[in-house]
Amino acid sequence: MGIRRSRTRKALLHSVVPVGVLVIGVIAAMTALPIESGVATADPAGQPVAGTIVYLPAVVPVEAGPPQDGPLAAANYLKLHPNAAPAGTNDFGCKPSAEHPRPVVLAHGTDSSAYSDFSVIGPQLVQAGFCVFALNYGGKPGGKSYGTEDVWASSAQVGGFVDQVLTATGAAKVDMVGFSQGASVTRFYINKLGGAAKVGQWLGVASPSYGGVMYGLVPVADKVPALYSVAELFSSVAAVQQAAGSPFMTELNAGGDTVPGVRYTTIGSRVDEMIQPFENIALRGDGATNLVLQDLCPVNKTGHFHEVYDPYVQQLVRNVLDPEHAVTPACVPVALGTGISEVVLAAHS
Repeated sequence: MGIRRSRTRKALLHSVVPVGVLVIGVIAAMTALPIESGVATADPAGQPVAGTIVYLPAVVPVEAGPPQDGPLAAANYLKLHPNAAPAGTNDFGCKPSAEHPRPVVLAHGTDSSAYSDFSVIGPQLVQAGFCVFALNYGGKPGGKSYGTEDVWASSAQVGGFVDQVLTATGAAKVDMVGFSQGASVTRFYINKLGGAAKVGQWLGVASPSYGGVMYGLVPVADKVPALYSVAELFSSVAAVQQAAGSPFMTELNAGGDTVPGVRYTTIGSRVDEMIQPFENIALRGDGATNLVLQDLCPVNKTGHFHEVYDPYVQQLVRNVLDPEHAVTPACVPVALGTGISEVVLAAHS
């Protein structure tokens, strides 16, 4: 399978740079923050051939794993269970109910996996009565994680997986939940690859909707382009493709950041560690709802990396997907920086 590709190597390098990568990796462990899944091999996300991206289908994990309390616990479990999936997900015999006619497709973030990001949210949605599916996209041979490769190819992988889900379930449409990079590749599929006809609603958690300047480091790299090459060495192709003004983000939002027929929602934090300014999380198009965590619960200082493990955010996700059974989340204090140390340890465990 293939999609058109007209990007030069220079263009691909002009994109998002995790915090600190631009200083030659001095604090790379705190910036690229790969969540090592323990997966020994992965399908290549893309191979440029004659102006196209040729990609293999996404990897579909099938070994049900227990919910975890954070990314470190998930990473440790994946070392022994590299094919782990959120419990109850990827049941291709599941038939949607009249109450929940659209299956839910979950897309993880950069250098991560379905299990790492959705070990809790996945089972919660299954318990709520949804058919839930979670793919591992954007891996490469010999890699130990996913979401590391070309984002255009990953978007196409998402589309192939949606077709697989629709065929298996008999549903007309799916709903999509993307975390971090997962929000971008799912939205690209919807907006640019014809996915709008197959999607009812899209939800982006910590979505880099307009990219970020990474504490002002991206503008520095714009003046010293060689730093983008250094950034890719310390992180991944996908990580370096997600900045404000990058070719991918520019194409994603060209002509409007939403398309008719799909309901869009973002959930973001004012203290997101990876997306600055935080307003770049919000969608600006018609049909979009933007939820800011601290506007709803001021004492919750959850940032980027902890969002999918935060109970308040988890309830917001369920409310968006199932508004008829919405429950007001319990607002409790969460300290600034919660989860960062776990992510660092997970990346190097």
